[in-house]
Amino acid sequence: MDGTEPEDWPGVLHREGRTLCRLARDPSESGTGPAAKGQGDVFHNPAMSGSRTRSVLLLQHCIEEGLLGNGSIYALDGLSATGLRARRWLNELPAQSATRISATMGDMDPVALSWAMKCHEEFPPEHGKGELLPHLGDLRKSVLEHGRHWVDIDPYGSPLPFLDTAIQSLARRGVAEISATDSAALTGSSKSALLRRYGARVRTDGLAHDSGLRVLLATVARTAARHERSIEPLLSIWESHHLRVSVRVLRSIERANDVEDSLGWRVASPTAEEVSSSIESGLQPETSIDTLPMHCFLPLSHPVNRSDKRISGPMWIGPLGQTEAMVSMTEERALELCGPSAIEDDPVGWSERDFEYERRKVIRSVRHISEEAGVIDAPHLILVDKLASWLGCGSPVSPNSMAEILRDAGYRAAVARYGKPAFRTDAPWNEIVSASIRGGDVSNG
Repeated sequence: MDGTEPEDWPGVLHREGRTLCRLARDPSESGTGPAAKGQGDVFHNPAMSGSRTRSVLLLQHCIEEGLLGNGSIYALDGLSATGLRARRWLNELPAQSATRISATMGDMDPVALSWAMKCHEEFPPEHGKGELLPHLGDLRKSVLEHGRHWVDIDPYGSPLPFLDTAIQSLARRGVAEISATDSAALTGSSKSALLRRYGARVRTDGLAHDSGLRVLLATVARTAARHERSIEPLLSIWESHHLRVSVRVLRSIERANDVEDSLGWRVASPTAEEVSSSIESGLQPETSIDTLPMHCFLPLSHPVNRSDKRISGPMWIGPLGQTEAMVSMTEERALELCGPSAIEDDPVGWSERDFEYERRKVIRSVRHISEEAGVIDAPHLILVDKLASWLGCGSPVSPNSMAEILRDAGYRAAVARYGKPAFRTDAPWNEIVSASIRGGDVSNG
């Protein structure tokens, strides 16, 4: 970075969360999905703003809980584009956290890095803490220069080309955040791409995005195991055009050897025998099989016919997140760290209404996450529309009502952070059926 102004500078002044930046064009003109970058075109995706907010919150949680050690934290925004994610880490984390961070923005586009560093110079962190370094080059080469505690991979399309080196680059204890915008493959719409890239199949039903997250986690887990490491999911999100998983990675040969214990299959419209096998494997609670569930998990060792269209997998069948990490993502915490306060003579020209709109975006980015934390390990993710159709019991009962009824009956249940109305619960299937009937009676009454 030679300090000269990049072409089209100063562009358009923009704010995301509490962080100011300059963009070559108005963000409302940007697309929301993966796009090919043209030469000199610095791509900014406004649809990823919620992902960047959650990244700030998760990084702060991991620092507070000592998951990244007690010394300096080497963080890499490996495919940084505008560099806004790394700049938000430094600007929106509390000073005592930011001061420990040495963040590297990596990109193969010198124009993108030039824009990012010019923004950092003009709008440094409010508290003046932390270090931000540019790195021009291919992530797959630069990432191994030294151990990282935090690696973010947010590519155009599949993260697979970067996974191996990203996992290798992590320190003895570290966190990897991985986005995948090839959602058509991961959710089974592009079957050949899914099989070719991830070696899996996914049924294109209402749970396809949950299955896609689990296939991605299985891929990360197997990659980690090849390097004598294991993973613990911290947060898994389907949002808009992308899937994203955040995992803690630990060096452990023993746990790496046991990776297949966390892998298996999802079966749609399971038979009584398959449900019994799922119960015997501890993948769902004891239940009457007079009425069979819509889905069940089976262990990887269970023999399946992979050409059976009911089968999805291999996939991760463990929890999709860590309770403590998800509990920390409250709306209040999100506003505290990332919510902008209105200012007079705002340089962006925002009104009080604009600031309030941004604060609502920050709140939406964590909606239902902390409530779902207590059931993220539960075996059932139930779409209420599909449940009503499966049981033939009339109108769907709201996820809130179903969760409340099941909690009153002594089970864990909560509204799911999912792109369709759904709830998670550890209740036996027969209790879910009873709750749905009771909820329908109340609604009709």
